[in-house]
Amino acid sequence: MDGPRSYTMRARADAKAATRLRVLRAVLELSEEKMTIEITLDEVASRAGTSVQTVLRHFGTRDGLLDEAVKLASAEVEQERRAPVGDVGGAIQAIVAHYERRGDHVLRLLGQEHDPRIAAVVEPGKRLHRRWVEDVFRPQLDARPPGDRDALVDLLVVATDLYTWKLLRRDRGLDAATTQARMHTLVAALLAGD
Repeated sequence: MDGPRSYTMRARADAKAATRLRVLRAVLELSEEKMTIEITLDEVASRAGTSVQTVLRHFGTRDGLLDEAVKLASAEVEQERRAPVGDVGGAIQAIVAHYERRGDHVLRLLGQEHDPRIAAVVEPGKRLHRRWVEDVFRPQLDARPPGDRDALVDLLVVATDLYTWKLLRRDRGLDAATTQARMHTLVAALLAGD
């Protein structure tokens, strides 16, 4: 007796999770097309193939929806940026691939950071980038005297920053491979310096 009921409950839970993910994906897609403040619940529901009432049932409010979308995007960003610790080439390859995927979108977000909701998204991203530098280049940083470490982290953050990618990729018009090579040259020079 318990089998069919258990199956039905499982199917409902799976359907609910799929709807929730479709709604979150819709928000993320829309945020790549327009400013976050312009995104409406009607647009989200339409893109997700559901109703506004369903969106609200899952997330409570528009703010709740946006908060959950930020959590999903943050988890994806951390995954995209993973690189082998101590591997300069692998780190630069990972960060450039990440910027190729999300760089233009994040630049648009940075242009809106005067909005407290957007600032709440980009500020953790800035801290994430610094932690990424400290984690990925840990062996090279640990080999330095403690007084030099903070300065080197600052410089590595700049050499691998989104704006560095933008200057090379968008402003100079270089291709992704050349951008990656130039960022690698910057990082290698910093790590080799006295």
